[in-house]
Amino acid sequence: MALTPSVVDIGDGLSRTRGAGIELAFRVRGAGPAVVLLHGTSANHAVWEPVGDLLADRATVIALDQRGHGRSDKPDHGYAGDDFVTDVVTVLDALGIEHALVAGHSLGGRNAWLAAALHPDRVSGAVVVDYTPYVEADVLDELAVRVAGGFREFADVAEIEAYLAARYPKILPGAVSRRARWGYQPTADGGWAPLASPSAMAQLIDGFRTPFDEEFRSVPTAMTHLRGSASAIVSEAAWERAAQDRPEDRWVDVPAADHYIPEENPDIVAAEIARALGI
Repeated sequence: MALTPSVVDIGDGLSRTRGAGIELAFRVRGAGPAVVLLHGTSANHAVWEPVGDLLADRATVIALDQRGHGRSDKPDHGYAGDDFVTDVVTVLDALGIEHALVAGHSLGGRNAWLAAALHPDRVSGAVVVDYTPYVEADVLDELAVRVAGGFREFADVAEIEAYLAARYPKILPGAVSRRARWGYQPTADGGWAPLASPSAMAQLIDGFRTPFDEEFRSVPTAMTHLRGSASAIVSEAAWERAAQDRPEDRWVDVPAADHYIPEENPDIVAAEIARALGI
């Protein structure tokens, strides 16, 4: 019989699971119906902080460092969709939470609908931010190159922030500093390097090539989807094809936003999560 994972405090407002194989770091705050927030590729839990600020007075907000990222474990292998979904259930078990909404951006959006499809007894619904099963192969090729380019050593935090501001031109200034603070660590020779694992990023991007469209269609509850009108990840064709699969879902276009909606328009994302939670 599997042991129920436990939770330990690791400082800086974060906790970690213990006793379930992969140890996962997360931040939990607030009270009320639970929502698990899942970040995108090469990011971390902190990208959700402004959204959490808007929800914590009405909901239990759990922002997770997904495996391979942040202060969670980075195994050599195990970056398929169901691996990430298992981690969501592990965190719920560790916190003693029976049911939660899962909201995710990009990689996290894919994992949100997979969790809702594979664990309908634990996941009450999904809010999917700027991802569909139909993202084109050339987009994934470009994503792999772009993410790999971020794995280098930086001289100092100022250089990290300059790099992030150029890479994510529409995210709010506070989002740049949060990514720098939570996504990098000092190196032995005095520089700074990403916390995310380059091997994990390559594996999980390869995993995007499995579309999970069957699971997408099989989610038993209505989902909410958001797309930035200027997204370089979700084309209009990919968005429209997904909407045809699930015409009863809620489909929200965010004007002038690109792919990184939670860090550009946290108020819109928080409002949609609150709507899905019924709060």
